Amino acid sequence: MTSFKPFSSGEVAVITGGAAGIGRAVARKCAAGGMSVVLVDIRDADFAEAEQAVRAAGAADVMTVNADVADRSAVDAMRDEVFHRFGRVDFLMCNAGIQPGSDIFDASNTWRRVMDVNLGGVVNCCQSIVPSMADGGTVVCTGSKQGITTPPGDPAYNTSKAGVKVFTEALCHQLRESGSAVSVHLLIPGFVFTDINRRGRTEKPDGAWTPDELADFMMKRLALGDFYILCPDNEVTREIDERRMLWAAGDIINNRPPLSRWHAGYGDAFADYMQGNPPTVP
Repeated sequence: MTSFKPFSSGEVAVITGGAAGIGRAVARKCAAGGMSVVLVDIRDADFAEAEQAVRAAGAADVMTVNADVADRSAVDAMRDEVFHRFGRVDFLMCNAGIQPGSDIFDASNTWRRVMDVNLGGVVNCCQSIVPSMADGGTVVCTGSKQGITTPPGDPAYNTSKAGVKVFTEALCHQLRESGSAVSVHLLIPGFVFTDINRRGRTEKPDGAWTPDELADFMMKRLALGDFYILCPDNEVTREIDERRMLWAAGDIINNRPPLSRWHAGYGDAFADYMQGNPPTVP
């Protein structure tokens, strides 16, 4: 467990991917605590509505910055703007991410951008901002269950989010061992209805959470000190997630083929395991 200090008036939150979706929902939670909020994004068209929503939630001040987190020089410039205006950062949420789809041999030409934004953006923001954060600050990096169970179908996204998990764990360890008072947390969302998975839909699927539900859950788990903020949704419980993750780890321990959950020869064994029975090795 890591130590989390509740947000309060006079503090400053920086949220990447903050103009919409999960980022905007978390920004509103920060605003409700009286914080000043910096929304970092590349979606200029969403800034006006996002700023209005965050101000209405109670923010002391709102700043919007168009910065591509994949560009370290742009991140450094954003950091300098924030410190010039506010003099501090107390909460950093590295949340910007994309999911355009991918294939293993990169015929879609998406790998570099996905890796640069989803993983590189987290590394850039943490390396640039964390050394200057106030004592007792908080860092949240948005990962994904796909970075843990790595289902087939979108290998670039899975790889980037697996990297976010490993980087965030290493950052937490480094700060803890160095005596830093900054707490670090990995957000692992469930199915949340945002632009990244809208795919033309206008109505939220029944199985999905709203960004506000995700933000509420995140704040509760931060208050409890969780490093791994593993989120359920309306169709997947924590118990289901835990069993899926244990099965994935079991591929190594039991010397099964990789991604055996989706391997025809292991389908019955996985289904039996998900019913609560001990795992078996065909």
